[in-house]
Amino acid sequence: MSKLRLSIVTENYDRIQALKTGAVEVPGCRLDYTNMKPAATFSHVFRQHDFDIIEMSFSSYMMNLAKGGFPYRAIPVFLSRVFPHGSIYIRTDRGIAAPQDLKGRLVGIPNYHFTRGLTVKGMLEDEYGVKPSDIGWRTGPVDRAGEAEYSEPVAPPGIDIRSIAQGATLGEELLAGRLDAIISYRAPQLFTDGQPLVGRLFADFRPVEQDWFRRKGIFPVMHVVGLREDLIARHPALPADLCRAFEAAKAACLPSLSDLDALAVTLPWLVAETEATIRLMGPDYWPYGVARNQATIEAQTRWSFAQGLSGRRLSAAELFAPGTLDWTAAAAP
Repeated sequence: MSKLRLSIVTENYDRIQALKTGAVEVPGCRLDYTNMKPAATFSHVFRQHDFDIIEMSFSSYMMNLAKGGFPYRAIPVFLSRVFPHGSIYIRTDRGIAAPQDLKGRLVGIPNYHFTRGLTVKGMLEDEYGVKPSDIGWRTGPVDRAGEAEYSEPVAPPGIDIRSIAQGATLGEELLAGRLDAIISYRAPQLFTDGQPLVGRLFADFRPVEQDWFRRKGIFPVMHVVGLREDLIARHPALPADLCRAFEAAKAACLPSLSDLDALAVTLPWLVAETEATIRLMGPDYWPYGVARNQATIEAQTRWSFAQGLSGRRLSAAELFAPGTLDWTAAAAP
């Protein structure tokens, strides 16, 4: 019997390499793998719908799923995850010393609904009482035109959201003093270049994020894996099979992070960092599946609804494909 050919696109992460090379297989399937940067991939997710399996922005996925008629359903495989505290960049001369100092300020953001922004806004309100309505939001590209334009803009009632001037960037607006801060999915070039007027709100963000994880158990999901709904209808075992395959691919890459013989990543203390992470988060510190991510899923669905992004608060049963809700890593090969 011929194998089912499936087109797939994700970033070129270490955790997908065994799937990409064929060392891990999806039963009865052949994967035609494409690697693409997330910003480019998201245009295919939310506009073209032209891949069978695709990496998706979690926040934009929730928005589109709540509207109905979206052609993809997620499986609980979380290819990208980032804690929020290190993603807030400030003018260092504006007296912003604590999160509460963001109240009444103008903050740049690529778009109001992107996932990093969702988690930063949620964390600021939960931890520090800073509501989205306390801030004036200014949207635009961080460093260059065309960034984060994969989905229609949203404007929840009661929130001050305006676009910056055509052709301008958030980095330029921050340097010119027309913004007080930026929330970004990556460091603005001004920060990377060492501009003294730009710093992080949480200069030493690692211990703050670790403390948040200890208390809340939240490791935010940035990107999920989507599978076409028509494929799920024709091949109901496929979602769980994909979960097992992605889990096996992740498991194949993890040992290299603890191997002192030849460092897998260009980072001198890679092994020490891996061991410290395991002490804090456990041996499977990047878990897939619904059960081990309940606190994270509940927080992000709550934030999405509270911030006016999703029309209703979505349940795990709505978010994830049938056959994957009870799947756990223990079931993986």
